[in-house]
Amino acid sequence: MRGKDREKVLEDRKRILISGILALIVGLITYIIYGEFIQTGIGFGIGGAVTFFGLRFMNGLKETARIKRIEDVFPDFLSLVSSNLRAGMTVDRAMLLSARPEFDPLDKEIMQAGKDISTGKPVDIALRVMSKRINSEKIDKTLSIILSGIRAGGDLAILLEETSRNMRQREFVEKKAASQVLMYVIFIFLAVSVFAPGLFSLSGVLVETMTELMADVNTDSMPQNIPISFSAISISTTFIFYFSLFFIIVMDVMAALVLGLVSKGDEKEGLRYLPAMLILSLGIFFALGKILGVLMGGLA
Repeated sequence: MRGKDREKVLEDRKRILISGILALIVGLITYIIYGEFIQTGIGFGIGGAVTFFGLRFMNGLKETARIKRIEDVFPDFLSLVSSNLRAGMTVDRAMLLSARPEFDPLDKEIMQAGKDISTGKPVDIALRVMSKRINSEKIDKTLSIILSGIRAGGDLAILLEETSRNMRQREFVEKKAASQVLMYVIFIFLAVSVFAPGLFSLSGVLVETMTELMADVNTDSMPQNIPISFSAISISTTFIFYFSLFFIIVMDVMAALVLGLVSKGDEKEGLRYLPAMLILSLGIFFALGKILGVLMGGLA
């Protein structure tokens, strides 16, 4: 665990160093363009914050993928350990011989747990330490069940085999449930990434067009007995643009979390959809805004 903590500290320092360097570069570019310290400070802060949280986001995705890979191969690992125990091996040797390269990155954790057991550490403590290193809620619950069975005096080989079978059945049920909610996932993805940016883009173009049309209308010369009235539009197109941009990004983030919860049962799993959703929604927002602007400008 101390090695894990040291690695985490080094990773945080590396992230801060990279963020600081890129923040200085962005601040320098901002100063060259604008030549003012206020814009330079804003560029420095935005560059550092975006880089820091971007790197943290990428590390989070990498860690989530590592945990998912371990969870996928864990039933095979339990089944192999059970077979080795049936062959008459001790617990530590059964675990060490189950550390296959195809189980990567689980094989490193297995080797460490096997070494801990062989050096005299109790099986339950070694398995709990391994669970903390893996940092998976599913595996932590599975190992808790195994340890409860060991304390109750059950046959470890049979217990591991039954646990492996149950994990495979649970994985099958999860995949079946994910296929049943696929239509909901597609609907949420299209609504947030396609339809919402299109509506925001259309509203921005309509406000801009109406503002230009109303600028040429003399309300004093209009007849007073008509059932409609004309007045100046007080909402600026700049406000509409940044308001739309902000809410598109917020909706993409929230929708990605919802997709992860609906499809995988974990909000973090939806973060993998976020880059594609941002690219698609922002691309549609800007492209449709340009097309509608040209069309409305031609009509005007």
